[in-house]
Amino acid sequence: MDHLTIIYILVAIIIVLLGFLSWRFFRRVTEKAARQNRTLKMQMTSNIAHELRTPVTSIRGYLETLIACPDMAPDKKQAFLQRAYNQTLRLSDLISDMALITKIEESPEKLAKEEVDICDVASEVFEEFSERIAEKGVKVEVLLEPDTIIVGNRTLVYAILRNLVENSLKYGGEGITVHFECYSSIDRVCYFTYYDTGSGVPQEHLERLFERFYRVSEGRSRDDGGSGLGLSIVRNAVAFHGGDIRVMNRQWGGLQFFFTLRKKPD
Repeated sequence: MDHLTIIYILVAIIIVLLGFLSWRFFRRVTEKAARQNRTLKMQMTSNIAHELRTPVTSIRGYLETLIACPDMAPDKKQAFLQRAYNQTLRLSDLISDMALITKIEESPEKLAKEEVDICDVASEVFEEFSERIAEKGVKVEVLLEPDTIIVGNRTLVYAILRNLVENSLKYGGEGITVHFECYSSIDRVCYFTYYDTGSGVPQEHLERLFERFYRVSEGRSRDDGGSGLGLSIVRNAVAFHGGDIRVMNRQWGGLQFFFTLRKKPD
């Protein structure tokens, strides 16, 4: 056997060993990822079941009371019906939010992109909340240049601002100011900030605000009828557009968000 043949054999052995080791490594990585994925899915399923159980249990309790007390006074009966109806709205919001997050994560290719006028989106969002804004005495500040246009999915862009505003209205308190601004536009990227002048949240909770179903205090979202997914939707929607988002407590009070979206090419 000449030296060349020996070299060929050694190279072949090395290639086989490298292939085997690569397969083993890939298998371990895949198995680890699969285990992590299963764990995440189990946690998500558990969270969803917990969130669904609360309104369903409430609705059942209200209806059982109505059935057991057919002679209940009309005003009390109406109050129970209203509470049951409010819980059905919460269920509807939860299902819609879960469907949106699932679509962003698992079927992003089905979300069409187009030119989105941020000024129009902001106008529509604040119009949607106009009654609640007036009731709470909230001051709205919007600083956007005309034709601030990004390329993205309009539904998701709307969801970003809508969930930020709704978060302020739920937890910011009365008489606050909400502020939305595009403070810079560089290299085809728009830099936005949104803040309110409410009370903010304890520092130790900031890093977890974007987690699904995470609550600063137990029952906070349940009492206000939220799904617990609002800020998670915001993070996922920003990421869909190739942007990033961060949150901080303002020195003068309230929460402030900074996020980026890609603008329309010149």
